[in-house]
Amino acid sequence: MTRHRVALAGIVCSVALAAPSPVSADAAFRACKPVLNPYPHTRYDGVDLTHIRTSAGSCETARRVARRAHRKALKMTPTGRYRRFTWHGWSVTGDLQPDHDHYVARKDGRQVRWHF
Repeated sequence: MTRHRVALAGIVCSVALAAPSPVSADAAFRACKPVLNPYPHTRYDGVDLTHIRTSAGSCETARRVARRAHRKALKMTPTGRYRRFTWHGWSVTGDLQPDHDHYVARKDGRQVRWHF
């Protein structure tokens, strides 16, 4: 190769490494352990709260928010595809999909997500 091509290849590699790579929205979220069997001896016995993710804060807090906010959600009668309510200052939205319900709780720029 000529010097010109080597220099051009070096510039292309530098630009490619310096450019920000596309990152999914979930990359900023920390994965937490699931809440196993939160409703024993009910019709939801054996159904776990899974895919718990948090954007800020501890997994302990995220698991507590998922467990307790979801308990409130189950006490509500759904009026459509979405459940919207507040729990201890957290704004919670539940997307009631056929296979798994997807929930998001938001408070002060923090976010907790989980599936049921």
